[in-house]
Amino acid sequence: MTYFEVMKAEILDKLQTLAESAKYDVSCASSGTTRKSTPGGIGSASGWGICHSFTEDGRCVSLLKIMLTNYCMYDCAYCINRRSNDLKRATFSVSELVELTIEFYRRNYIEGLFLSSGVVNSPDYTMERMVRVVKDLRKVHRFNGYIHMKSIPGASQHLVQEAGLYSDRLSVNIEIPTEENLKMLAPEKDHESVYKPMLYIQQGVLQSTEERQKYRYAPRFAPAGQSTQMIIGATNETDRQILNTSVALYNRPTMKRVYYSGYIPVNSYDTRLPNVKQAPLVRENRLYQADWLLRFYEFNVNEIVDDKYPDLDLEIDPKLSWALRHPESFPVDINKADYAMILRVPGIGVKSAQLIVASRQFSKLGSYDLKKMGIVMKKAQYFITCNELKSSTVSDSSPEYVRKILTAKKTGKKEDSQQVKLIFD
Repeated sequence: MTYFEVMKAEILDKLQTLAESAKYDVSCASSGTTRKSTPGGIGSASGWGICHSFTEDGRCVSLLKIMLTNYCMYDCAYCINRRSNDLKRATFSVSELVELTIEFYRRNYIEGLFLSSGVVNSPDYTMERMVRVVKDLRKVHRFNGYIHMKSIPGASQHLVQEAGLYSDRLSVNIEIPTEENLKMLAPEKDHESVYKPMLYIQQGVLQSTEERQKYRYAPRFAPAGQSTQMIIGATNETDRQILNTSVALYNRPTMKRVYYSGYIPVNSYDTRLPNVKQAPLVRENRLYQADWLLRFYEFNVNEIVDDKYPDLDLEIDPKLSWALRHPESFPVDINKADYAMILRVPGIGVKSAQLIVASRQFSKLGSYDLKKMGIVMKKAQYFITCNELKSSTVSDSSPEYVRKILTAKKTGKKEDSQQVKLIFD
């Protein structure tokens, strides 16, 4: 083999190792930024959705999800890359990773980069190398594609500020929802080291927004905002505690998404960790649904979970669970109720609720009209009244009866197409 063939094989070996090490970070599912191509530049970024996801115009886009290194100075119980694990390690040089990204983009393999890293030497040492990667992509190669960069907890403000000038989105993982449990599983970490970079990112975004209102060509700072991730099921937090943490994070003006990652037992030998066979995917899904209710459906945490029900119902979605616990609020008259109440009906999503309010100004709506709007009548019929709908509602029967009907398993029949709807309805 020639020298260049040896070099190529070495790069591909690193790529396989570091891509595998990066797969447990789920907080890269969306972009939300637009970056136009420029004369002499490479690529562009467009629309919502990154990393094998779909944009609003139907395009499927992909992302190089990679770590700079999987060496790490920390020994976190839940992490595959923890210091004490005996696994294959690798490190990209700055130039190697920059060249790899550009070559993949030119071959149309990817539309952007998601860059994370284990922490070596110190948070600032690692952060400085990551910043060099994104800076070289933007300044030297004039790369206009999407870049999401993980900010290292404990990194200094000037490095976070510099990272924001070249990245579309920055994120810092909170990892464990409560400080007490984080200390139990990761004694070398604390929430303060996470919240400080979050604050630096927030300050940078707000300052950039203010400057761009005055000066059209002022540099943008992390235009897609920031995100974070929590591991679910590794510790004993209730869903109420998790959602309260999420609300506190969403109250930060630049926080775009909180991601929930079901605990994957990669280090089952550690006695501090729960003995589970697989990730709690149903719980993870319910938390995303509850998160959707908090952000778009005008619910608050205490309505979704409370002292009596601190955890989400795994059998049914959170909106249906709330409706069954509050039968006195139903049925809702579709032709008279306000938008906020229509939004709380199981089976009705945000767009459908908006369509109802807009359409009923011209005529009274019936079940046929509602079906055309995409409403899941299988659920909604028990919680609404309209022109000619004659089904018995939850107030006519009982919450227990409605729950039994909606959770009954169908056998031997193809499910009605109305059931295959967005999980957030």
